[in-house]
Amino acid sequence: MRKLIAILNVVAWSGFWAFGYLALTSDAGAGRDLTLAALLAVLGAGIGMFTWFWLVRYTQATGYAPPSPQVPREHLRQSEGETMTGGQA
Repeated sequence: MRKLIAILNVVAWSGFWAFGYLALTSDAGAGRDLTLAALLAVLGAGIGMFTWFWLVRYTQATGYAPPSPQVPREHLRQSEGETMTGGQA
Protein backbone atom coordinates (compact mmCIF):
# COMPACT_ATOMS: atom_id res chain seq x y z
CA MET A 1 0.00 0.00 0.00
CA ARG A 2 2.78 2.44 0.86
CA LYS A 3 4.43 1.93 -2.54
CA LEU A 4 1.12 2.66 -4.25
CA ILE A 5 0.77 5.87 -2.23
CA ALA A 6 4.36 6.84 -3.11
CA ILE A 7 3.72 6.27 -6.81
CA LEU A 8 0.48 8.25 -6.59
CA ASN A 9 2.44 11.04 -4.89
CA VAL A 10 4.93 11.24 -7.77
CA VAL A 11 2.22 11.12 -10.43
CA ALA A 12 0.13 13.77 -8.67
CA TRP A 13 3.03 16.20 -8.31
CA SER A 14 4.05 15.58 -11.91
CA GLY A 15 0.51 16.42 -12.99
CA PHE A 16 0.58 19.55 -10.86
CA TRP A 17 3.77 20.82 -12.48
CA ALA A 18 2.79 19.85 -16.02
CA PHE A 19 -0.74 21.26 -15.94
CA GLY A 20 0.35 24.24 -13.88
CA TYR A 21 2.87 25.11 -16.56
CA LEU A 22 0.20 24.74 -19.24
CA ALA A 23 -2.18 26.97 -17.27
CA LEU A 24 0.43 29.66 -16.77
CA THR A 25 1.65 29.70 -20.36
CA SER A 26 -1.69 29.39 -22.19
CA ASP A 27 -3.20 32.27 -24.10
CA ALA A 28 -5.72 34.45 -22.31
CA GLY A 29 -8.21 33.80 -25.12
CA ALA A 30 -8.20 30.04 -24.50
CA GLY A 31 -10.51 30.19 -21.50
CA ARG A 32 -11.66 26.59 -21.55
CA ASP A 33 -8.13 25.19 -21.91
CA LEU A 34 -6.87 27.49 -19.18
CA THR A 35 -9.68 26.46 -16.82
CA LEU A 36 -9.17 22.76 -17.44
CA ALA A 37 -5.39 22.99 -16.97
CA ALA A 38 -5.82 25.02 -13.79
CA LEU A 39 -8.35 22.55 -12.36
CA LEU A 40 -6.08 19.60 -13.14
CA ALA A 41 -3.14 21.43 -11.55
CA VAL A 42 -5.15 22.10 -8.39
CA LEU A 43 -6.29 18.47 -8.31
CA GLY A 44 -2.68 17.30 -8.67
CA ALA A 45 -1.55 19.62 -5.88
CA GLY A 46 -4.34 18.44 -3.57
CA ILE A 47 -3.66 14.76 -4.14
CA GLY A 48 0.08 15.38 -3.90
CA MET A 49 -0.26 17.12 -0.54
CA PHE A 50 -2.60 14.44 0.80
CA THR A 51 -0.26 11.63 -0.18
CA TRP A 52 2.80 13.54 1.07
CA PHE A 53 1.24 13.98 4.52
CA TRP A 54 0.21 10.30 4.53
CA LEU A 55 3.78 9.27 3.75
CA VAL A 56 5.21 11.57 6.44
CA ARG A 57 2.80 10.20 9.04
CA TYR A 58 3.60 6.62 8.00
CA THR A 59 7.38 7.09 8.17
CA GLN A 60 7.15 8.73 11.58
CA ALA A 61 4.89 5.97 12.90
CA THR A 62 7.20 3.19 11.71
CA GLY A 63 10.37 4.86 12.96
CA TYR A 64 11.90 5.40 9.52
CA ALA A 65 11.88 9.16 10.07
CA PRO A 66 12.30 10.94 13.40
CA PRO A 67 9.09 12.27 14.93
CA SER A 68 8.42 15.97 14.63
CA PRO A 69 9.50 18.05 17.63
CA GLN A 70 6.11 18.86 19.10
CA VAL A 71 4.95 19.35 22.64
CA PRO A 72 2.82 16.40 23.81
CA ARG A 73 -0.87 17.19 24.24
CA GLU A 74 -0.83 16.00 27.86
CA HIS A 75 1.78 18.62 28.66
CA LEU A 76 -0.34 21.35 27.08
CA ARG A 77 -3.43 20.30 29.03
CA GLN A 78 -1.47 20.24 32.26
CA SER A 79 -0.05 23.71 31.63
CA GLU A 80 -3.48 25.12 30.81
CA GLY A 81 -4.91 23.66 34.03
CA GLU A 82 -2.13 25.20 36.10
CA THR A 83 -2.62 28.66 34.64
CA MET A 84 -6.40 28.53 35.09
CA THR A 85 -6.15 27.59 38.75
CA GLY A 86 -3.46 30.16 39.46
CA GLY A 87 -0.61 27.66 39.76
CA GLN A 88 2.85 28.06 38.39
CA ALA A 89 3.14 28.55 34.65
